[in-house]
Amino acid sequence: MRVMKDSVIAEPDLPPAPGAEQYPALDFADSAIALPGGQFLDRLGSPAAANRWLVEHGLAPEDAGLQEVCAAQLRTLREQIRSLLASRVDGHPAPASALAAVNEALTRAPAASLLHWDATRGLYRAASHPTAQIVEHALAALAADAADLLTGPDADRLTACGSTPCNRYLLRHGRRHWCSTRCGDRARAARAYARRTRAEVC
Repeated sequence: MRVMKDSVIAEPDLPPAPGAEQYPALDFADSAIALPGGQFLDRLGSPAAANRWLVEHGLAPEDAGLQEVCAAQLRTLREQIRSLLASRVDGHPAPASALAAVNEALTRAPAASLLHWDATRGLYRAASHPTAQIVEHALAALAADAADLLTGPDADRLTACGSTPCNRYLLRHGRRHWCSTRCGDRARAARAYARRTRAEVC
């Protein structure tokens, strides 16, 4: 499977799946995309790509300077969240390893703004997350969002895209089971081809 490191090269106009704008964790899970022709797009595939994704979602400053170890942490959590989404969609028990990974991410960063003091400002409150901890805060935020999605009222609308080979998840609206118009067109074309093939055989 060929890995495309940069989304601009592979498919610049692929829209977010339904629900991904409401739940950043859903867009995070969908950042690894199977494409037709055996290609694969990973929007976290390099430190620069991962930094860009975090910036686009308000989880890091542009100059965060992520290293590969940080991008790898993001990809690892993404796979654990995808595992939880898959178990929810398929009606299977949640994998213990995925639960442990999400819970560990939830505790990586303090939720409250801490009290600080310096001679210029005096007492003030601020989140304690120097640049070295940007990824911990991003992981915690994404894990919390995933937990909200999986336990909230939208969990019953969670589904997998019904167009092969797409592997994205979405929130279902009505009878729609695909993540984009492109996938919907591909699914309809596949059904039409299957009908023609069956007619020819008969």
